Amino acid sequence: MANNKEPIAKKCRSLDISPAVMGYGNKKSTRNPGGMRRKKVSEYGMQLKEKQKVKFVYGVLEKQFHRYYLKASAMKGVTGDNLLRLLETRLDNVVFRLGLAKTRRMARQIVVHGHIRVNGKKVDIPSYTVKVGDVITLRERSREQAAFKPLREGTGVATPKWLTFDAPNLTGTVAALPTREDVDFPVSEHLIIELYSR
Repeated sequence: MANNKEPIAKKCRSLDISPAVMGYGNKKSTRNPGGMRRKKVSEYGMQLKEKQKVKFVYGVLEKQFHRYYLKASAMKGVTGDNLLRLLETRLDNVVFRLGLAKTRRMARQIVVHGHIRVNGKKVDIPSYTVKVGDVITLRERSREQAAFKPLREGTGVATPKWLTFDAPNLTGTVAALPTREDVDFPVSEHLIIELYSR
């Protein structure tokens, strides 16, 4: 499985997003603070930057991201909203949103290592798409591990309204599909659609 190994703070700075979006509340980049940047960015440059931003936040590489675009464009409704919904309903993102992992990268690792159950069945594919009514839990053995024990007292993470989290039982439920308003970082998805529509 291919991984994005770029430094978080450096990449966040180049894409103008807060490291907090990625789950890193205290990361900062002091490299080139003034910055000798080109002031004028072409239309293509803006479109490309938006695509890179979304790919980076959700940890998706180009080939898979393009497949998400094709799937979103074949669905009913607004293609940009569909694309973001598909990315939000990835299992690794849901694990992160529930607070079972501090970052999406950590969530991906938790899923791959087999700690997550969806409707009682082991799912170790980070790109697995959850549906309304799905119940996400930690496997029994994992609940006793030191890393997961503090979660029973509450994650301290604001769970989005489309998810519910039962801290004592470490159980999350997909109550509804996410909407455009549930995306918690600034993104102009129409620029991504324009880029792929060229």
